[in-house]
Amino acid sequence: MANETMVLLEKIVVPAAGASSITFTSIPQSYTDLKIVVSARNDDSNSAGGLFYVGLNGVSTNLSSRVLYGYGSGAGSLSSTAASAIFGYTTSSGSTASTFGNAEIYIPNYTSSNNKSISVDAVNENNATDGRQNLVAGLWSSSSAITSVTLYSARISDGAASGSFVQYSTFYLYGVAKQGVTPTNAPAATGGDRILFDGTYWYHVFTSSGTFTPKKNLSSDILVIAGGGGGGTTSGDGAGAGGGGAGGLLAHTSQSLTVQNYTVTVGGGGAGSTSRNAQGSDGENSQFGSLTAATKGGGGGSAQGGAGRTGGCGGGGSGYAGSTAGATGTSGQGNSGGNGDATSFFTGGGGGGRGTAGSNGVSGTGGAGGAGSSSYSSWGSATSTGQLVSGTYYYAGGGGGGYNGAGGSGGGGAGGASNVGTTAANGVAGTPNTGGGGGGAGYRNSPDGSQVGGNGGSGIVIVRYAA
Repeated sequence: MANETMVLLEKIVVPAAGASSITFTSIPQSYTDLKIVVSARNDDSNSAGGLFYVGLNGVSTNLSSRVLYGYGSGAGSLSSTAASAIFGYTTSSGSTASTFGNAEIYIPNYTSSNNKSISVDAVNENNATDGRQNLVAGLWSSSSAITSVTLYSARISDGAASGSFVQYSTFYLYGVAKQGVTPTNAPAATGGDRILFDGTYWYHVFTSSGTFTPKKNLSSDILVIAGGGGGGTTSGDGAGAGGGGAGGLLAHTSQSLTVQNYTVTVGGGGAGSTSRNAQGSDGENSQFGSLTAATKGGGGGSAQGGAGRTGGCGGGGSGYAGSTAGATGTSGQGNSGGNGDATSFFTGGGGGGRGTAGSNGVSGTGGAGGAGSSSYSSWGSATSTGQLVSGTYYYAGGGGGGYNGAGGSGGGGAGGASNVGTTAANGVAGTPNTGGGGGGAGYRNSPDGSQVGGNGGSGIVIVRYAA
């Protein structure tokens, strides 16, 4: 390492929903070696910890390894040609609380047409007798250059894929260039829960609040999406509730950024209402530095709890007399919510989306949430964010109105089904990190039942600049 230069190429932080695997894609072919640094924990219950195993270019074949391992007072070795031939230890839900396993994976000459050697040094950081460490000397028998690396969560008992990496598990990919060779395709800034390159642009993806710091003056495009509003609710024989409005969406183009810290705020989604007398909660604003903030999504109306709430996109109205009005959105950020229908079946209106307004509730069907924006589909395809619909990525869709209202493309949650006289009809939550609105609860004709609105999806901030 003394004669080489190491450059961070990509960073992935696992969100609250967890991830069964993570993949580094479109790896530049302009470096000599690759290094991956892992800090991870999975949700497998085995008290001895967990595993991850390695796949290359989308496959886990033609792998072989020699392994040395230790666990408390024991040690051993093995040879393997199984799918989990190249692996590392991590902690699990059965390991010591709040600890993460650590590993380093090194792949020299990854662009070579020869077979590729791979080494792993990993420890599961378990404060127990069965704490484990392993050293792996691996081989991938393939002449293909490595363009992607996948790490899969696995069980320690049998090595099979199982469970998910938990929130805050973090994975860093570095390219290693020889001394005297100027690294190419290196990011020109730090910050974000994911950093990646699509061949033209670098993207810094913030799924949680943080700091963006350029290493030099940059001209950047910045996508800012607020948290979606929560859906409204109903109880007993109340009316179908309104869907939450999507978070406002703003794009700031060609922004001149200097070498300083920029505060990035990612708004959370609003809580779905749990009381027929209260609307769904608004989402939270998202903002980059001092630029105009994306406005929080408006909460959906509830039975006897008011009309939809204004926001970046407006919340839908409930299907209750006097509370049916959908709310307006913010100019340049989103659209209005649909009205509820209080004349028959008491259906809720859909929350507004960035692309279109929410639909009105009609007899027997809640209003569909407004469609989100597909204008930034290329950003989604590069970053694997947004909601993928038939090959197109959308952001900021409104929540569906109660009584079977469809969620808007762009991450909006569906409205609760009617389920008259049977089970509860909760609204569906908006998709995290899309700004989608939560679905409104559906009408249920039962004096003892109660339903809750879906939570709004959290927002996101993405910064991109040309390489």
